[in-house]
Amino acid sequence: MDVLLRQLRGLKKLLRRRGATPEQAEDLVQEAVLRLHAYTRQGGQVQNQEAFLTRTAINLSVDQHRHARLDCYEADPIEDLELPDLEPTPDEVFAAEQRLMRMRDALDRANPRTREVFFMHRLYGFSHAEIARRLRISVSAVEKHVASAVTILAIERQRE
Repeated sequence: MDVLLRQLRGLKKLLRRRGATPEQAEDLVQEAVLRLHAYTRQGGQVQNQEAFLTRTAINLSVDQHRHARLDCYEADPIEDLELPDLEPTPDEVFAAEQRLMRMRDALDRANPRTREVFFMHRLYGFSHAEIARRLRISVSAVEKHVASAVTILAIERQRE
């Protein structure tokens, strides 16, 4: 009996490693034991009980995953589905343009070097070291310019 309990615990661990929840693993092991019992009652011979249980539980797990994935699909043709309009409304577009203009104006009021460094970093993707090398300033100065620009934008954003 101890051997069977150890086998069942090991099988539950295997199913857990394969993605089953503790409850699913328990259910799968129980179903595998029931199938072993039904198979032997019908006269079937099992040479390796542990292998039978393992293969049965894994097959049940695969079937469970397949069934769960089928629920993800819509039965209706795509032409019949009503898809939401994800485009922003004209009001949202206008508000975003206004916000961008305010942010650009705030950066225009900043130190020209700060604006240049910020754009090089955020718009063109240059690293701090690349900006420092191109502008012949220290990496620390680049970091301070970027931080200053971010602070300016954060203050402007709070005003909204």
